[in-house]
Amino acid sequence: MNSGEKQEKGVEMQMHWVEQLAEKVKERYSPPYIVSGGMTTSGPTHFGTVCEFLFPGTVQKVLKKQGYDTKFYFIADILDAFDSVPMSMEQYKEVLEPHLGKPLCNVPDPTGKSKSFGDHYLDEAREIMKTMNLDVNLIRINEYYEQGKFDEHALFFIKNEKLAKEIIEETSGRKLSNEFSVLMPICEQCGKIATTRVLSLSENEYEYICDKDVKYTRGCGYKGKSKIENHKYKLLWRIHWPSWHRILKTNLEGAGIDHHTKGGSYDTLKEIYLKMFKEEPPIAYRFGFILFQGRKYSKSKGTGMGIAELSKLIPPQMIAYSLLKPDLTENIDIVPTKENLMRLYDEFEKIGKISEETSEVELEKIDRATQKKIQSYRLCPNGVKWKKSFGDILLAYQVYKDWKKVQEIMEDVEGVEYLKKYIENWVDMDFVPEQYEFRYIGQKTNDNDVRELIKNLKQGMGAIEIHNEIFEYSKKKNIEPEEMFRKMYTALIGKEKGPRLGNLLFALGVERVKKDLL
Repeated sequence: MNSGEKQEKGVEMQMHWVEQLAEKVKERYSPPYIVSGGMTTSGPTHFGTVCEFLFPGTVQKVLKKQGYDTKFYFIADILDAFDSVPMSMEQYKEVLEPHLGKPLCNVPDPTGKSKSFGDHYLDEAREIMKTMNLDVNLIRINEYYEQGKFDEHALFFIKNEKLAKEIIEETSGRKLSNEFSVLMPICEQCGKIATTRVLSLSENEYEYICDKDVKYTRGCGYKGKSKIENHKYKLLWRIHWPSWHRILKTNLEGAGIDHHTKGGSYDTLKEIYLKMFKEEPPIAYRFGFILFQGRKYSKSKGTGMGIAELSKLIPPQMIAYSLLKPDLTENIDIVPTKENLMRLYDEFEKIGKISEETSEVELEKIDRATQKKIQSYRLCPNGVKWKKSFGDILLAYQVYKDWKKVQEIMEDVEGVEYLKKYIENWVDMDFVPEQYEFRYIGQKTNDNDVRELIKNLKQGMGAIEIHNEIFEYSKKKNIEPEEMFRKMYTALIGKEKGPRLGNLLFALGVERVKKDLL
């Protein structure tokens, strides 16, 4: 039986891709298992960057749940150069621009909230990791360099620089200049890393000059010398990435599809492992592009809604569900409109209910599309924490603007309390769909059909019973249901359309409606 299938009582069912990755790790390595991931925190956390920690963190969860000693290391690659001011920091542009070209960890956080500019967005990501209950060993990569943990690899690549250059040229399809070096020095005078180049290199010492023009900034012209043991350098990305794998003893790490295209950095990583380390590289996986309304997400350019903003509208388990549900290599186009997020709530609630009612044996008998949704739901940090639908609770709040009354009507104190902040944010951020935007009129009506139907309603009827009664009355009076709904909406809220009518009448209360309209 291969790692993509499991068998129970003669029935085969495909595993979720997270479980498949966990199986690959178990087949090839022995515990403790090491899963890793990483990102450069140059801008706000969004769906794309969440994948960088959600996917490996969920693989670790699966392995730990199966009883295996597993660690998840997440690398904050904040020694990278600060190359642009993100839109979210536009107000601090004058303060930040003088630091362009410096490592992100050495750029001050203009808000004063974090240790550095790189840490500002790292702290944001860290909070999201917590909400997703990920067991993360967080590594600030600059600290690893400062502690000398990369020195052994730096010396190795200096000694074998010619071969490293050949591998990069071969795998990238690019001809590298004679100035190529595996090192990226940090200028002693101006602190920039983007504008330096190595002039000469011995086993432990190098001479460099800070004179490059990288369009967004220029070097200061300083010429200096330094040693590896001073830890004022970073390895070139295509050398740096396999080095951290080897230092951490990584068993599994994924990356976006752009790293895995022909000529991408994974091709280099693989050849460095095989030709230079004389080892098999860790298990790799690639995930598709995360798009925002058809465009690729960009942290620094501010393309797409940031997770900090989206987290005000939907809970973390729904963010995780929306990313774990598609196939691993599938491109995901995020279109976070009011209507789409309402549909996501509906789907999450529906799948949560099916998951609770479906055993493992029963799961194998349902269609694959639903199986995948249930499997993804079960991998999320939390399930549905509320009893009634998000739409019903939003509706009740729109009617009463009183949370105690909403809790009473919904008969779910904890669930309403859990969703309270999200619903208030929907209202404050003007995110409430049109059908939920209304004002209850509460005035006498002269429409005979409306009056007779309301008279037929009985105290204690549920939303579905009320809904059915409207259809029965329409049939009895030979009125098109759409027309009867229009009449009712007009009488209740002065609009021809609105939220589900049965739910609206239930939220208002039959006795109240009778008193107000009859």
